[in-house]
Amino acid sequence: MAASHFTFLLLLLPFLSSLSSATTTITLDLIHRDSPLSPLYNPNHTAFDRLHAAFLRSISRRNHRLCRHTPRTTTTNSDSSHFHTNILPSGGEYFMNLSIGTPPFNVLAIADTGSDLTWVQSKPCYQCYHQKGPIFDPAQSSTFHRIQCGAQLCNSLDDDSRSCSQDGTNTCAYAYSYGDHSYTTGYLATDMFSLGPTSISHVGFGCGMRNGGTFDESGSGIVGLGGGPISFVNQLGAQIGGKFSYCLVPLQEQSGAVSATSRIVFGDDPLLLSSNGVASSVVSTPLASKSPATYYYLTLEAITVGWRKMRYAMTSYETSGGSRFNEGADVAGRGKKVEEGNIIIDSGTTLTFLDSEFYSGLEAALVEEIQLERASDPKNLFSLCFKSGGEGKEVRLPVLKVHFGGGADVELKPVNTFVKAEEGLLCFTMVPTKDVGIFGNLAQMDFVVGYDLEKRTVSFLPADCSKH
Repeated sequence: MAASHFTFLLLLLPFLSSLSSATTTITLDLIHRDSPLSPLYNPNHTAFDRLHAAFLRSISRRNHRLCRHTPRTTTTNSDSSHFHTNILPSGGEYFMNLSIGTPPFNVLAIADTGSDLTWVQSKPCYQCYHQKGPIFDPAQSSTFHRIQCGAQLCNSLDDDSRSCSQDGTNTCAYAYSYGDHSYTTGYLATDMFSLGPTSISHVGFGCGMRNGGTFDESGSGIVGLGGGPISFVNQLGAQIGGKFSYCLVPLQEQSGAVSATSRIVFGDDPLLLSSNGVASSVVSTPLASKSPATYYYLTLEAITVGWRKMRYAMTSYETSGGSRFNEGADVAGRGKKVEEGNIIIDSGTTLTFLDSEFYSGLEAALVEEIQLERASDPKNLFSLCFKSGGEGKEVRLPVLKVHFGGGADVELKPVNTFVKAEEGLLCFTMVPTKDVGIFGNLAQMDFVVGYDLEKRTVSFLPADCSKH
């Protein structure tokens, strides 16, 4: 692990709109935790080591998606057993830089679409995990203000996650746990947030004074990019037009000797726009309204492999006659209802998780389509693997077409669906689950993925993210 105080500079594209405009556009780097630019980068790890660790984190995040505890009264110096929440595990895949306060205090935090609350470790830290860099001191910021109980931002927290402090200040106290039993407790405040050259006042966040679990010492906290009212993107609201997007570089490109960097855009993403307002190759799908509002729910209607289109409503892999069908024919799940909001799109989960009954049919279709010898994954992470042969041997893999609600068809290339898990072993990066599905970040790489929280849509545009 890199042993240095994080000294990352915000690497920004030019500021893309003036502050007098109706909306602001800001572009920042997203640093993958396994990138050479990350403080977590270990040069002694092989590419296979990094992939294996990412897959384990993905499975852990999936297994602990929901974690609920009995609520108890909390105070600003409460112990860590007083919490309740329903958010994803704390271990994210991407870091981002920002500054808090006046004068600006640099922060390196996890960017997480699976949580709402933005928080940083703050002084006085009664019980905090070890942090390499300095800890935010509210007393040093001239623009810092505590949030009072009854304020709108305080009421944006779940009832079971907030309380009034018992120290006479009437401060809004919070207590959160994550699905992996990490936790943060403290109080809510507002301060100036700086994203490169753009400063935004009165952003609400948590000052964590008791934090523990799996948080890494290189990071200061979490930037909550979820869909709830207290999330960072919802607080920015009209200033960014309710929009944000990201473009994720494929893993093999961001973990190499010359590292390409992913990016996140707050506001209008120029790649998604053309002269008439929308780029011609953009497809959009509606966000489904479900609880909890933190998550971004999409409706997966079907997946096409070769000639087979399988509805995401099946109970078994069904065929209608021979082994080949007319292009676009439903060969599974015909006539069954597709549940709205059946999959969560999440940048912090590496793998894609699909309903186990549907997955069995998808796997059968892939086995018939791919003319390679099947193999077992010795680490038992993947359901479907093939022997890939030696170096330089050409391997033909199918393009998968993912059909989302609203007519949004997204073509996934092999870089989105297969990885070289170890030498000579090629594995499919979609795996079965018995819970709600997750559309993970491998499937999103080399796409501009745009969220419009006002129109309630998610858009996809194929792109070479290493060049943007």
